[in-house]
Amino acid sequence: MGVRDWRNDGVKVVRAAATPQEGRATAFEFAGTGGASIWMGTVTLPPNGRTGAHHHGTHEVAVYVSKGRSRIRWGERLEFTADVGPGDFVYFAPNVPHQEINLDPGQPAHFVVVRSDNSGLRIDLDIEPLEQPETVY
Repeated sequence: MGVRDWRNDGVKVVRAAATPQEGRATAFEFAGTGGASIWMGTVTLPPNGRTGAHHHGTHEVAVYVSKGRSRIRWGERLEFTADVGPGDFVYFAPNVPHQEINLDPGQPAHFVVVRSDNSGLRIDLDIEPLEQPETVY
């Protein structure tokens, strides 16, 4: 067994300046490195932005809200809702239809996201959302 090059192989740092300020930015993709098939990165929703209804198949998704206020809707008709803000975590089980909505008309919402797969799978759904969802949290 050779000597491991800890300087170059032990830790990877991704600086904020290296990631886009809008959309989805990959920080770490572990496929092919001997690590798990995890994807970790950031997602930024512009002011008043929203995703369409979607799910990520059999993948689990965990979200940390780093900045901004967002509304999460989920369910067959997006009938459940929770408002989240900085410091909150959100977990999405596999196959759960959901949507993210930025509640701020002037500032983007920023999320740190960890997915149990790095394929980028997103299945867009044609859902007629329930007009008055139930607030759960």
